[in-house]
Amino acid sequence: MRRDSDEIPDPPELSVPQIELEGVTKIYGQGEAEVRALQGIDLKIHEGEFVAIMGPSGSGKSTAMNIIGCLDTPTSGSYRFSGTEVGELNRNQRALLRRNYLGFVFQGYNLLARTSALENVELPLIYLGLPIFERRQLAMEALEKVGLKGREKHGPSQLSGGQQQRVAIARAIVTKPEILLADEPTGNLDTARSEEIMNILTDLNKNDGITIVMVTHEPDLAEYAGRLVQFVDGFIQSGEREGKDN
Repeated sequence: MRRDSDEIPDPPELSVPQIELEGVTKIYGQGEAEVRALQGIDLKIHEGEFVAIMGPSGSGKSTAMNIIGCLDTPTSGSYRFSGTEVGELNRNQRALLRRNYLGFVFQGYNLLARTSALENVELPLIYLGLPIFERRQLAMEALEKVGLKGREKHGPSQLSGGQQQRVAIARAIVTKPEILLADEPTGNLDTARSEEIMNILTDLNKNDGITIVMVTHEPDLAEYAGRLVQFVDGFIQSGEREGKDN
């Protein structure tokens, strides 16, 4: 059967890593302005893992996260998603991969200011073309999952920082992604609220089976993950270990 040119190819049936980077480099600029953000990294992440990525500023961890999230492309090397070579996908196929398989949570909540929590969470479903009744139901379920039942009509200005990040997480999981990419998800929160967010992420990983890849500067937060990957100067430094809950 002929495939639509924008359809993502089916992955191989053999068991393969969900995310696999092999020999990935990323170079910005040229000549004296050249910056080698990634210098040939290899990384495998399997379905259901909770992986924390740490490293100093400029170590390449955010660049790797952007490549995994199809927000950037490698200069060289291979990125395979469930066995599919992402470099062979066209722009529309990569957009479909992001939309259907990946969820994103950032340090800044990125909520629409004059829009309710429910409407913020519904937004990805509008892009998927779901009817309003189905969007509303799924958004309410996602808000309940992050502990915000009863806050559906509240706008961002009526919510605390921790609650706003919960809305952002609900928005990220409302499409039921396979992988959640969290870049400094507690960076703007105090210790108590950070623990609340980490408990939500742990629950999504353990009970919903969502693979989580989290960038963090905080060793205490990295302890929630099952595996730690250290980045230094564009390389992955050995130092993986089991997290406290494994």
